[in-house]
Amino acid sequence: MISKKSKLLVTPDHSRPEYLTVTPESAGWKHLSFQAVRLKVNEEWHFNTGGNELALVIFSGTADVTSSAGEWKNIGSRKDVFHGMPTTLYLSRNTSFTVKPLCEGLDFACGWAAASRDFPARLVRPEEVNIELRGGENASRQINQMIPPGFPCERLVVVEVYTPSGNWSSYPPHKHDTRRVDSTGNLLEADLEEIYFYKIDRPEGYAYQRIYTDDRHIDELMVVQNDQLVLSPEGYHPVVAAHGYTAYYLNILAGSDQSLAATDDPAYSWIKDTWKTKDSRLPIVTLDMNEKK
Repeated sequence: MISKKSKLLVTPDHSRPEYLTVTPESAGWKHLSFQAVRLKVNEEWHFNTGGNELALVIFSGTADVTSSAGEWKNIGSRKDVFHGMPTTLYLSRNTSFTVKPLCEGLDFACGWAAASRDFPARLVRPEEVNIELRGGENASRQINQMIPPGFPCERLVVVEVYTPSGNWSSYPPHKHDTRRVDSTGNLLEADLEEIYFYKIDRPEGYAYQRIYTDDRHIDELMVVQNDQLVLSPEGYHPVVAAHGYTAYYLNILAGSDQSLAATDDPAYSWIKDTWKTKDSRLPIVTLDMNEKK
């Protein structure tokens, strides 16, 4: 059944610059907070990370960022998420900063989580982002890795995912809600909270996302449109893009480990063995020559 009043689906309010907000209190979890922000050219956005580490991802436009940890001028290089690679700024605890747009309609998001250690501020430019083509057949998708496992931070993982028209992603369904290690201490599964923030390449487009647990105490199917967000507190969380539309989502994760260790739903894991090729439409976005600085 499609959920019409889902607690896991967050809808934007475009009457304000901070058009979408998630807090641990509103999400009912421990670690992750999130804001999506759209600014006019004469506006500024001020923030302090407090006891958190933070990732700022530019969806479209360019900006100057001035902070107590440094300055970054004229960052951002794409007109929207479907035309070019991302720019991401990582900031550690107790950093005050100001975002000043250099264009009309600067669109960006910040995700943050409590941290116990400090790491150097770092700008991840488009040319530094690794592209992974994951899956196969009509479960092929593109992953842009901005703050992947192994990045010098404490908890955050940040990636972008592009799902071509009619394709599945986060598939086979997988989960990361129980920390498990093997007999030698190798991490098998992390316990992570996850945000899916969506952009669709046409305004009427949509995707479906299901969130379900083994015992079905969570089992929701949601229609997700542009600028909406899905919370994945636990359970499996597959996605499918409506035919005719490319679905983008920003994934921000935080939890027990700076990792993406996950467990597939055993009912569907066999599907991986049937994949022979990847979708020829991938990659959806690449590094344009004018993004190289």
